[in-house]
Amino acid sequence: MPIDTLPRAEHDKLANAIRSLAMDAVEKAKSGHPGMPMGTADIATVLFSRFLKFDASTPDWADRDRFVLSAGHGSMLVYALLYLTGAPEMTLDEIKNFRQLGSKTPGHPENFITKGVETTTGPLGQGIATAVGMALAEKMLAAEFGKKAVDHHTYVIASDGDLMEGISQEAIAMAGHWKLNKLIVLFDDNDISIDGPLSIADSVDQLKRFQAAGWRAERINGHDPEAIAAAIERAKKSSKPSLIACKTVIGYGAPKKAGTSKAHGEPLGADELKGAKEKLGISPEPFAIAPDVLDAWRKIGARGAAARKTWESLFGTLPPKKQAEFRRRLAHERPAKLAKALAAHKKALLANPQHIATRKSSELAIEAIVPAMPEFLAGSADLTGSNNTKAKSAVAFSAKNPKGRYIHYGIREHGMAAAMNGIALHGGFAPNGATFLVFTDYCRPAMRLSALMGTGVVYVMTHDSIGLGEDGPTHQPVEHVASLRAIPNMRVFRPCDAVEVAECWELALNRIDGPTTLALTRQNLPQLRTDVKVNRSAAGAYELVKAEGKAQATLFASGSEVEIAVAAQKLLAAKGVAARVVSVPSLDLFLEQPAEVRAAVIGSAPVKVAIEAGVRQGWDALIGHDGIFVGMTGFGASAPYKELYKHFGITAEAAAEAVLGRIG
Repeated sequence: MPIDTLPRAEHDKLANAIRSLAMDAVEKAKSGHPGMPMGTADIATVLFSRFLKFDASTPDWADRDRFVLSAGHGSMLVYALLYLTGAPEMTLDEIKNFRQLGSKTPGHPENFITKGVETTTGPLGQGIATAVGMALAEKMLAAEFGKKAVDHHTYVIASDGDLMEGISQEAIAMAGHWKLNKLIVLFDDNDISIDGPLSIADSVDQLKRFQAAGWRAERINGHDPEAIAAAIERAKKSSKPSLIACKTVIGYGAPKKAGTSKAHGEPLGADELKGAKEKLGISPEPFAIAPDVLDAWRKIGARGAAARKTWESLFGTLPPKKQAEFRRRLAHERPAKLAKALAAHKKALLANPQHIATRKSSELAIEAIVPAMPEFLAGSADLTGSNNTKAKSAVAFSAKNPKGRYIHYGIREHGMAAAMNGIALHGGFAPNGATFLVFTDYCRPAMRLSALMGTGVVYVMTHDSIGLGEDGPTHQPVEHVASLRAIPNMRVFRPCDAVEVAECWELALNRIDGPTTLALTRQNLPQLRTDVKVNRSAAGAYELVKAEGKAQATLFASGSEVEIAVAAQKLLAAKGVAARVVSVPSLDLFLEQPAEVRAAVIGSAPVKVAIEAGVRQGWDALIGHDGIFVGMTGFGASAPYKELYKHFGITAEAAAEAVLGRIG
């Protein structure tokens, strides 16, 4: 329920408290962006004082409204709001330590540092796209558990820069198509970017653009609290997602810099700061908030406790099993049935070995997972038939069928990746999305954020090497696996057969503190594993085939090249050379193991070879700088895949000859 209108003088005091803290914090840090918080203070004040459903004392309660500051450079806006409303961890000292090492007020909002921040933002466009995932999760979860459990909105404050980034088009197209009417974007329409007036680089009519994507859109005066409130009221009644373009003045109140790019990304300076405070009627004392103003804000922050308690009462009327399931899902706890289902699946693979592509092995694993894991939420960027991510029982999500558990994202890889971050952050689902591995280039900014935030997203990336064949070098990943391994906290699996695929899915789904990439083949591979008692992929690497006698060489390989390593070992044995084969489904996970574990797996054989249809980067950690690498040194080519492996010298014969050359 919206709160009654505040007298304009009272509203101004509340809004100016935000402006004051933002100006002072940026000035003290000698770094930051004061203009955006100053320009959007009226919008935020109306939203938080009259509409946003939140409880400052319990910032993570399940049915709160989500607030996303997509314009993350204006981070002092959200920090000021957290302090003013009484968030326990956001003290005035934290505000004073803005942008300092170890503070809870980093330069851009970080959800893993600051309680009350829903998602990390800063790279423009990511916030609005992540919010689409949050709104999507709300719609699906409400359809499953009912409004007693789930009934909230997702609000976004976005900048010109957010809307210029290409990902925003992908995001708004999805939101409009899915009719996510509980998503409300408040656009800080200030006509300024870093380089100067927006007109030097952009002339898009954002209202028409959003309307064309299926949104309700209108423009208002962003400094008129009643106009803002009325627009939010209209948006909440709409059957479509809403854009409210709020005409604002960047650096509102600054005597000379207001309305200019000078207010964007630098402190106002002593004279301008003094002038702004005089103009706005703010105390000249740094970080000084009048007691009555702080008290008014604290009452706003406490008011949400009643809404939370009402929700708790309603939720308590649900059947106990439904309550328990909801809590389990929001806590990202995996169902007990999952381990049993995957164990049964792996035993079935031993009884009936599969000679299939690992993308097809993944499909078999998904068929086992779906009945045991109701929160499993798969999807694809228009490559469902190629990625093999849709279970036979899965029904597609749509605006008319929000209970669907398969997402058709369209050809929007970047939007898909960001939306999955939002789904994971919202809670209730375990999202995974798919495309070709080469198109991780389109997903990368959102994938990097998932690693930074620690979201348990799974990226199913098929067609993982030159093994995809005739589509040629534009579609053949060469550097992609290595580049994904280079992202901190991104776990990359490249399984060699159906058993490893099942193990990797198990590890991915049970990882809730970071994302996982599954790199899967187009070409068929033999099933090499003959044991399933232990998840051997959990160590990242393990000895698959022992040497016959004392090992003279160790052959390390991942994915489709493990088959080549096994064949090379046989060729070497015929020549009297003992070699062992180590499967490396996850190089990065293996390198995280204790030194003694790594040493045991790497072994002491004098010749070490790595085989992977990609670049060498990363493998020297196992084979040393003088080790032998059998792989790619450039881009691929268009031809049947078996011819490509021969052409580029990624064969058992080439690996065996390299070992013999080194031993001889």
